[in-house]
Amino acid sequence: MEDKMKEFLSNNDLDIFEPHFGHEDRFLRKLEQSKAKGISFKWLSVAASVVLLIGFYFGAQFKANDRINIEDINPEMGETQMFFVNAINQELREIEKYRTLDTETIIEDALDDIEELEEHYQNYVKDLRFKGNEQQVIQAMVTNYQQRLKVLQNLQSLIERLKKPTNQNIEFNETI
Repeated sequence: MEDKMKEFLSNNDLDIFEPHFGHEDRFLRKLEQSKAKGISFKWLSVAASVVLLIGFYFGAQFKANDRINIEDINPEMGETQMFFVNAINQELREIEKYRTLDTETIIEDALDDIEELEEHYQNYVKDLRFKGNEQQVIQAMVTNYQQRLKVLQNLQSLIERLKKPTNQNIEFNETI
């Protein structure tokens, strides 16, 4: 093994010479330049963060201004909306009192229906924004609220029938 090591050292030129004149100076200059570049990236990242924050702020402001107040378009619809929202919230509170493992599936199905109706309602709101105080759109919005309330009332009556001990064989898949 020693022979192989001696042979390797004798056959290969090793770096036993001193570096060229000025090598250390060039190395230190390059090191200083890399430090200076690092600072500029730091400032660039701070500036980018500030720009993003300003963008988020103005985006949120634009989104807030994008919403419409239904009462501004039709004051009667604002009152109607308040009535139905209160009635729907009351029904939801009543239904939540009876949430059990047995009723979980039918409650979730009904809430999915309510969610779908909410998506339709949001489309009506967009229509109202573009078409103005159009009676057809307002009637569709009222009908949407009535449908939501009907879904919840049907769910409430189904839960009440399920609670009765004599009706243990009611199918959970009954339509709401």
